[in-house]
Order: sequence, then C-alpha cells, then structure tokens
Amino acid sequence: MAISQKYGRTYHYPFSPGTTSDDRIQHDYWQHIQKIPTLIHTEKLDGENNCLSKYGVFARSHAAPTVSAWTESIRRFWQLIKNDLGNLEIFLENLYAIHSIEYRNLEHHFYVFGIREHDRWLSWEETKFYAAMIGLPTVPEMGIVQRPSERSVFEQDVLALTKGRGTLDPYDVQSGQPATIEGIVTRKAEGYAVDDFAHNVFKYVRKGHVKTDQHWTRSWKRAPLKNEGGTYVDHY
Repeated sequence: MAISQKYGRTYHYPFSPGTTSDDRIQHDYWQHIQKIPTLIHTEKLDGENNCLSKYGVFARSHAAPTVSAWTESIRRFWQLIKNDLGNLEIFLENLYAIHSIEYRNLEHHFYVFGIREHDRWLSWEETKFYAAMIGLPTVPEMGIVQRPSERSVFEQDVLALTKGRGTLDPYDVQSGQPATIEGIVTRKAEGYAVDDFAHNVFKYVRKGHVKTDQHWTRSWKRAPLKNEGGTYVDHY
C-alpha cells in the first residue's frame, strides 16, 4: 500500500503533439477553462517528478521512498526540512540528472511545481510562498491569463510560448543543438480539490521530446549548475 497518493497524470491539450499511447487528453478543456478566473502558464521541465513529505522523498511511485543516486542531494536536503513540512507535500522537478534536455542555465537542480495539503492543491501564490520558505525555486512562470474568451486565440498564444527557449537554456542531448522548451503546463491560479485535478491542470508537450531509453540510468550524468559552488541544495 502506498504511503501517500502519487501525482496524477496531467491531461494533454487536444492540440498537444507529444502524446503517447498511454497519455490522456482533455478534449473538453475549453469548457473547464471557461470556469477558471485566472490561469498560470509554467514551463514544463525535463526532469523526474519528486515529492517531499514528512514520510520521505518519493519518485513517481509513493509505495516507498526513493533511493536513486540522483536523489541523494535532495534526500540530504529533506533531512533538514522534514520536521517543518507537517501535512504539506512538495512536488518538484528533479533536474539533477540529465534526461532528454541539457539545461545550461541552471541555478538550482530542483524546481517546485505544486504543493498538496490533505485533499487540496494549494494556490500558485501559496506554492511560491512555501517553496521560498524552504529555499527552493518554482518552475519558470511564462504567463498569466485572465479567463480567455476566444479558443483560437488562446491556442495560438500557447503555441507561441512553446516555440521559445525558456529561461534555462535547453539543448538537445543527442544533437547538442539549442532546443525549444519541452512544453507548457497550465494550472488554475487558485487552489482546488485533489479530485478536480483533471479540470484545472493541462499540458502541451512538443513532439519527439523523449530521447532517453530504459537504460539511461546506467550512464546518467549530473547536470552542471550555472554557478558551481554557490548556495544551493547540493551544499546541504
């Protein structure tokens, strides 16, 4: 039995080209978005989904805490904050190991994208507040949208964002060439119930974003930081 509830699948926009056979698509996304006063676009980062809770550091499965080599530093960091977490579950992108994208402008290895407390996902402002309290950044924010009125304009705006390179200077691991961002995650700015996740969070992922296979863990490499030796989680 899992210690806690793992992070659910984020539904794709129907115009997201990076879907696979087991992905879910929110075909009714527009009717859900029409009920959301404020939306936040954030950059989808190419890392591992980790969760910090009072029970430990978890990867995708919450059956038991993770022991992977690339979570060693975040597990050391967790030792310092575990008694302050209470019922908060901090979900973050772990960029310590390079996956399909190499980021060359990393100031940190760990970027918070969501915080859950009991049966509620905290608002984006609360998420940023608690992330700052424990000394971690949030994923890059790419835009704030007040309830959009035209679907075609909204979709064009999302597509325009996905053609950029974001703030972390991404490069394709195979070609070594500059890459665009992996995608966009759009969420409701306010908090919402865990059971309503699929109606309040949506994503766009570019086609062909995965360049790793099941053997990548045998030869993984640590992602270098922009300012090695600065103040970041590795030093704890």
